[in-house]
Amino acid sequence: MRRFGIEEEFLLVDAQTGLPAVPDESAVAALMNIEGGGSSTSRELLSCQTESATPICTNAKQALESLQGYRRALATGAESLGFRAVGIGTAPVVPEHPATVADTPRYRDMAARAAGIVDDQYVNGLHVHVEVPDRAAGVRVLNSLRPWLPLFTAIGGNSPMWRGRDSGFASWRTIHYRRWSVQGIPPCFAGINDYDLRLKRMLATDVVLDCGHIAWAARLSDTYPTIEVRASDTQLEAKDSVLIALLIRAVVGAELEDPAQPDGVADPEMLDIALWKAARDGLGGELIDPGDGESRPAEEIVGVLMARIEPVLSRHGDLSFVERGLAGLFENGTGAQRLRRVHADVGMPGLLDYAASALLL
Repeated sequence: MRRFGIEEEFLLVDAQTGLPAVPDESAVAALMNIEGGGSSTSRELLSCQTESATPICTNAKQALESLQGYRRALATGAESLGFRAVGIGTAPVVPEHPATVADTPRYRDMAARAAGIVDDQYVNGLHVHVEVPDRAAGVRVLNSLRPWLPLFTAIGGNSPMWRGRDSGFASWRTIHYRRWSVQGIPPCFAGINDYDLRLKRMLATDVVLDCGHIAWAARLSDTYPTIEVRASDTQLEAKDSVLIALLIRAVVGAELEDPAQPDGVADPEMLDIALWKAARDGLGGELIDPGDGESRPAEEIVGVLMARIEPVLSRHGDLSFVERGLAGLFENGTGAQRLRRVHADVGMPGLLDYAASALLL
């Protein structure tokens, strides 16, 4: 069974103001000591962010228990410091002054290279790692994933609010991220040598700091024998993170076990439009069909994906979890849809209350 792991980025907000938190040195040390579900805490670009990573998982139960265990520990630890932890893809309200960057050499370097971007880079993503046999196979999988990445953005849209109001996008994080030098849908690669050559050329510039600075929606991991998919926002609830991870694992498995013919949408400009449209509309509108490029209801595009990966989901024992999860999203809404309903009913303080409580589910 193909192994996988999940990384989640979380936002810390001040319990009184709802603005991104600015932990002092002692608070940072306390946050870095938080552990739960087999996961520990690591720093992210901004001081108001934390990141966790599950242990290596083989099934949904392991992943869900790990995420829930860590999220509960983070909620408790943050509350003891006067903060609230939330799983939202963007900070719903931000200060006028520049963001406080985490005090590490790498993040200080990033801020120096791209100050205007880092100043309000209040974005939090979900990163899914799936094991691949080798880097050459990883490139083949990366190419096959390209048409599906917009769908993972739509399913994982959870950042509609920005600067205190609705951005008009289900995933404002995805749009916000487009300011970086290397981002969006990765190009199609001729093979591993082509992939490595392109990375070498980018890293030779004074723009790309390191391999972690390449912000494609999917890439080969520079650390693990995995492909890393970064197309979705961080999620309100742990079960939705697991749902997205299982879908991605199934797409990887389908390509490795039964390669599809490359006859779908591959033009970079169309994939870029598909990603932008998915970020705007989420699952609430139409998406671009990865087969013929036509716009169709999101539920139909999900059906196309399920037809491709259902055999793999069944072999992994994931089918019922995925079917329940997708049905729940279409019935109750994605994170973006739920946040919009809550904001309409109870405003921004209520939205943050809701997001903080969702971290415990």
